[in-house]
Amino acid sequence: MSASDERCAGAAGYAPHPYIGGRTAVLRALAAWRMRWPGAPRVIVLTGSPGSGRSRLLTGFLMMCDPDGRRQLPLDQMDPATVPPDLPAPAVPDPRGRTAAQLLWLLADHFRLNAAHGEDICTELAAREEPVTIVVPDVDRAGPVRAADEPARVVREVLTPLATTGGVQLLADVPRALAAELARALPPGQARIIDLDDPEWADPAGLVRHAETALALGAGVPELPFATDPSARRTLAKAMAQRAGGSRLTLQLAVQSLFMRPEGFAPADPAMLPGSVGEALDLHARRLGADPLTLRLLLAPLALAEGEGLPVQLWGPLADAVAGRDMSRDLADGMPLAAPFLQPVATGERDGSDGGEPDGAQGGEEAGAKGGEEAGGAADGGRTLLRLMHPGIAEEIRAGLPDVRGAQTRIAMALLEAVPEQDWSRADPYVRDHLAAHTLDAGLLPQLLTDPGLFAHADPVAMRAAIEAVPLEQLGAPARTYLRIAPLLTRTQAPAAVRAAFLESAFVEDGLASYAQALHGLGFALPWRTLWSVPLTGVRAVTAGTLPPPDAEGVAAEATAARATDGAGAAARHPVAALFVPEGTPGSRPVPDADGAADAADPAGMDGASGALLVHDLLRPGYVDADPARLRRPSEEARAAAPFGFSRGADSLRIWARASREVVATLLSDTPITGADLSPDGVLVVATGRGVTARQILAVPPAAAPIVPGQRTGPPDSAASDGLEGDH
Repeated sequence: MSASDERCAGAAGYAPHPYIGGRTAVLRALAAWRMRWPGAPRVIVLTGSPGSGRSRLLTGFLMMCDPDGRRQLPLDQMDPATVPPDLPAPAVPDPRGRTAAQLLWLLADHFRLNAAHGEDICTELAAREEPVTIVVPDVDRAGPVRAADEPARVVREVLTPLATTGGVQLLADVPRALAAELARALPPGQARIIDLDDPEWADPAGLVRHAETALALGAGVPELPFATDPSARRTLAKAMAQRAGGSRLTLQLAVQSLFMRPEGFAPADPAMLPGSVGEALDLHARRLGADPLTLRLLLAPLALAEGEGLPVQLWGPLADAVAGRDMSRDLADGMPLAAPFLQPVATGERDGSDGGEPDGAQGGEEAGAKGGEEAGGAADGGRTLLRLMHPGIAEEIRAGLPDVRGAQTRIAMALLEAVPEQDWSRADPYVRDHLAAHTLDAGLLPQLLTDPGLFAHADPVAMRAAIEAVPLEQLGAPARTYLRIAPLLTRTQAPAAVRAAFLESAFVEDGLASYAQALHGLGFALPWRTLWSVPLTGVRAVTAGTLPPPDAEGVAAEATAARATDGAGAAARHPVAALFVPEGTPGSRPVPDADGAADAADPAGMDGASGALLVHDLLRPGYVDADPARLRRPSEEARAAAPFGFSRGADSLRIWARASREVVATLLSDTPITGADLSPDGVLVVATGRGVTARQILAVPPAAAPIVPGQRTGPPDSAASDGLEGDH
């Protein structure tokens, strides 16, 4: 199977694939792989330069692998050797904008695996009776942050384990720099690299057909006789294809530039035809009488943009920042100059505001359905983003910038200036969610990671990916706290108000009380205020109770306090939390004997289990040196009269209002919950594998209480705001 197969297919009179227009040799190789033809490799690595047509080729091949797509193709007119058998469609996880871990969980969901951890997924695939077929396109577009180099992680953490798993038939489209690394992971004969730029897989006839088809679209333009005359069109198509050197992108840009300004074009002049993407940019600028550098500076903000694209209103300020001068006149006059290289993207995103409710009024089920503010639709129909029509254009422009880091630094400063009064709830979603990526590329991200408001409002998927790309020793304490709870933020897909609540507790747990306090001043209606936290492991149970006040009367005072359940007697008691810990824990005392008072005999509810008790102040940091036998638990009457109740799961806990039975807050933990109790006045004490934390439940009306959405069972279908690990 080689380029000679193209000529053979044409001589036999077979029709080309209507979407691809050629690539017979590659399609034959892929069809043999799909049918597991004897001698065909189990793994195919498809690669090539940007613009070589890899994505289009795979899309066309997958049409023939899909039962619905096959019915729309003239398969009986095509070369039979290029048509794969009619089998169930392969799994096609989309890596665009996703991380390596997310990609694994997409596969786990597709195959309905029961894996608890990412490393178990390939093990379960290997244990299946039937082999599986997986196609992974567009690996070069993986990851929510470009500078984090997610394609390399996808190759090393996803594709290589899949390729080395018996029973997995793999086809992957990867950048050339990573293709050989993936193929080397397998014994000889099991993998084959198909490089579309290699002469073995060349498709000159298909490229000419591509040019002819593109030129025919301009048949209605009177200035283009070579587009209306089939003979002239074919002559020009051959010249364009030969000059483009196999690059579909270069050819497409040449045609679009021609349509934009047909005046003065001489089809017989080879100097009018570009031989690369860079030449296509420069030739277009010169034909329009502009400086090629001006065109590149106009497009540079789009080449450096993150996510789906750049908001139109930010294009001008960022162009000024990259160029270091006022580009407003160039931008106003430059739309014909830039238009052939642009692609508008319509979104449902709110323009210039935080999609999450700033007062925390959004309910949990609604928040879960929206995936947080990043996926919410806008009542005004959304907004328009701009991006370059192909990543190959962005790569060319970035390669031509003399100082990418300096450009990213100026972009980051311009984005910060675009935040109204430094209020992140009013920032444009692009600024909020992608500032970290720009500062990462500028080498300045650690300096940015000190603002708790940004932590709460930024998309946790992009923020986490950016922070993980920085060596841990370069991160400050707030960033390390964020990184610690980032899996919880990405797993829940919670809105900003709930992210703020999680961060508030995490900052207290890590001794950063000032950052926790700052979150309370940002306008969020947080469901709780974290009072204290101790890093105490091995806690098996907790209980909230009280100690009687010290009194000279001794026993009489204690008995009086024990009988008091409310009123002045209750107010005089000292609220504490009893923590059931292993024997020998410093500062602990033995569990009281069963001979004591009924409510003090087993204050932690451990039914006589061996251990010891630590007594901690309920409302503020600090242990209390007191005899646990004096501890009094709230009576059943006091608990029944309390405004809140709670229910507990293995790693989650719900607080509900007794009057309405509505959930007012949900706590999720990244480690198992080992004990929990809620005092009558609404102080929640929770013990996990990390330690013990007390939170004061705030008096929020049930109808307006922020609720954390329940755990997802997999990553969302949309590319926006995906959990970085799928985090089942």
